[in-house]
Amino acid sequence: VMGVLRGDVVIPVCPEVTGGLPVPRGPVGLQNGRAVNKSGGEGTAYFRRGVEQTMARLSAEEIDLAILQPRSPSCGCREIYDGSFSGKKIPGKGLFAQALADAGLPLKSAEDIENI
Repeated sequence: VMGVLRGDVVIPVCPEVTGGLPVPRGPVGLQNGRAVNKSGGEGTAYFRRGVEQTMARLSAEEIDLAILQPRSPSCGCREIYDGSFSGKKIPGKGLFAQALADAGLPLKSAEDIENI
């Protein structure tokens, strides 16, 4: 679960859970904007639904900063896995991180924040 900051208040969010994915979930990578699992199964609808519902939930909030899970297909904000399931990382954003960036919100990777 990652969160967004409104002043000194952290609002915990997880667009993957909101979209209906289980915890824990198996590995998922982004391939040409699609969320696929290791065997090629399609999960994009879960990810997109979670992004839409989470963005709607946050639309009335005055968000100062989003603190996101690194390399996640939802929340990666600097780099993501390339979708080959080989462990290779590429520059890019996850689907939720991209939606937040498109809305003009500042993003920070959780690994860059001390004492979360």
